[in-house]
This record gives sequence, C-alpha cells and structure tokens, in this order.
Amino acid sequence: MFPLHVILLVLLANIAQCQDYDYDYQPFSMLGPSGPNCNKECDCPINFPSAMYCDSRKLKFVPVVPTGIKYLYLQNNLIEEIKAGVFDNVTDTLRWLVLDNNQITNAKVEKGTIDKLTALEKLFFSFNQITEAVIPPSKSLEELKMTNNKLSKFPSGLLNDKENLTSVSLQHNELTSEGIADAFKGPKKMLSLDLSHNKLKKLPAGVPSSLEILYADFNEIDKIGAGYLKKLPTLRYLRVSHNKLQDSGIPAGAFNVTSLLELDLSFNKLQSIPEINEQLEQLYLQANEINKFDLASFCKFTGPLNYSRLRHLRLDANNVTHTDMPAESANCLRQASDIMFE
Repeated sequence: MFPLHVILLVLLANIAQCQDYDYDYQPFSMLGPSGPNCNKECDCPINFPSAMYCDSRKLKFVPVVPTGIKYLYLQNNLIEEIKAGVFDNVTDTLRWLVLDNNQITNAKVEKGTIDKLTALEKLFFSFNQITEAVIPPSKSLEELKMTNNKLSKFPSGLLNDKENLTSVSLQHNELTSEGIADAFKGPKKMLSLDLSHNKLKKLPAGVPSSLEILYADFNEIDKIGAGYLKKLPTLRYLRVSHNKLQDSGIPAGAFNVTSLLELDLSFNKLQSIPEINEQLEQLYLQANEINKFDLASFCKFTGPLNYSRLRHLRLDANNVTHTDMPAESANCLRQASDIMFE
C-alpha cells in the first residue's frame, strides 16, 4: 500500500499538467430540484445544499450569495464585475470560489467582495482579464489558480500569511523574474508552483523549501543559479523545457541532487548532457543540440550498488544516436527501459 504522501504527490503532479480543472460537479441539468435557499439565477441541489451552481448561464454579474453556501461555481459566464455586498452572507463560510472563463478586470472587483472572504480554501480565477493578483484575506487558502490572465507581477508579501497554501498556478501570464521576486516566500507548506508560459529569465527566487513540483516551461530562462536546487531538498519534478538554456548557463552539478525524480530540459540549446544524480528516473533532453553521449553524466563509476535509476531518457532531435553509447552503458543504465534517439 502506497503512503498517503506519495499518493498526494502523484495527484498534484497530474493536476499541474492539466489546463482545465475538474471541479467534480454534475451539469446543472442533472442536479435535480433546487433548494429554497438559492439565488434564482442558479441551482442549489437539495442533496448538496451548501453548493450553488451558476456556471454557463451567460451571467454578466455575480449574484448575491445566500447564507449557507460554501461552494460557489461561476465559471463559463460573461461576468465583468463583482459588486460590493454579494458575499456579505458568506464572508466567513465560503470555501470554494470558481470564477474561471469570464471577463473580469481589477477595476470591476469592488471593495467588500473577495477581500472579505476569510474562510476561502480554493480560489480559481483563470481565463479573465486581471492585471493584478486578487488575494482573499483567508489564512485557510490551499489552492490559488490565476492562469491565462494579464499578470505582469506578483508582489512579495501577498502570500505571507497563507500558511496552508499548497498549490499556486500562474501559467500563461506576463510575469517577469523581477515581477515575482520573493513573491512565494511566505507559504511554508507549498508543494506545487506552476509558472509556465511567462517571461521569466531565471527560476523564481525565494521559493519555499517545501516545494515538490516546479514548472517553468515556455519562458526565457538562460541559466540555472549555482546551488539553486540544493535549497529545495524535497523537489521531485522540475520542468524547464522550451527555454534558452545553454551549457554555459548550467553550473557543474546543478542538477545533481538526490530528491529529483523527473527533469525536463527539452527544447533548449544544450550541447552536452548535464550531470544528474543516480536517483533521477526520468530525463527529457529532446530537441537540443547534444552531440556526444558522456556516460559520466549518469554514473561517476559503476558497481553492484552504484548505477543510475534512470528509466526513461529522451535524446531524439539531437546529434547523437545509439552508436554513440559506450559499451559499458548497459551497466550504468541497467534500469533504463526506454532510451529514445529518434
């Protein structure tokens, strides 16, 4: 039986790969009769009276939320504004707020709305038009998703009191390295941070040591700071594909850390295979400019207990082939079931 920690980590990794979030709800046409304590624009199932479903109804505003509602679904509408007072009945009880796929701007989020939600655990604010992060005061916040907006910065201090925050997703914005400096220092339990599809020139500074998943694909990163990963002793999954990494931007031993299980450096400009730790299981290097197969990148020496745990290695779309592998590769890469050259 797998430890709960491992199961949670796998679930987090799967969630981080998805663009669309599964809210685990039924279409409103299948919800059955609505309870009496519900806004007329929405549905509140009798068998789940703490949830109010207002999704996919062409709404242009957030309706007033009645007392007792803990889970509010407003995704896939035409909402442009959030007026003051709509959350007054649930300021200390609302746990989930889903606002994805609307047309909300910061100017139309009035005071006395999200800034009054003290019990919120999940805030999903993706696919809108916000240029500044909208953060509730809740110390119970666990998950924050603001993907596909127009964020150019995420100031430090916004998350300082979010002691329960475990997952932050900010991909598909316009964030720069300067714009997120020390933005994620506060949360001490953060496990997952996704900054893919932004304008970063380096991996984010000041991230918590608890981090296990860091995605920074599709940025402008051209170097990895010396000792960066040694400050993240529990990091398992690191993706820096589709960036501008060259050999000169990777210090010796930068990826030689025991915690890493998956490393994605594909679609960069590397000419050699960087040194990795023997514990790494998945390495993606396709679509680089690699022209040699150096076995020392995987194993300093080989013995009964000294060998690479690598299982999957992609080297396709490079300048190496199977014939470039040294004869002793079979001992070093004895667990590799999939080595792809073409």
